[in-house]
Amino acid sequence: MRSFLGILLGFLLWTALWLGGNSVIGMAFPEAFPKDGEFQVSDRNALLAMLALAAVCSLGAGSAAARRAGRGARAVAILAGILLAVGAAVETANWKVMPVWYHAAFLALLVPLTLLGGLFAPKRA
Repeated sequence: MRSFLGILLGFLLWTALWLGGNSVIGMAFPEAFPKDGEFQVSDRNALLAMLALAAVCSLGAGSAAARRAGRGARAVAILAGILLAVGAAVETANWKVMPVWYHAAFLALLVPLTLLGGLFAPKRA
């Protein structure tokens, strides 16, 4: 049960940080995210900010999952797999919106940074 809760907590934390962070990035780079019709995000700084956000989300999610699951590497690995599967689906759906290098970097960062976050989880008392 602790593993399941760790995975769920990590996924929810990743999602909340991503959605909130993207709102901030959207305000910081309003020209990169037009509000009307179809658009493409090509502003390099906005894309790099989104990759940095993905890194923070992944590290935090891995750490939260490991802490909740009792530093269980299995729970963090499962979370990393789920994040990769969901991330691949979202990136595929948005394939034409962003450049290929962004999609590749985003997906390449998910698993290793989630696992790394799990290693840095503070020990439970």
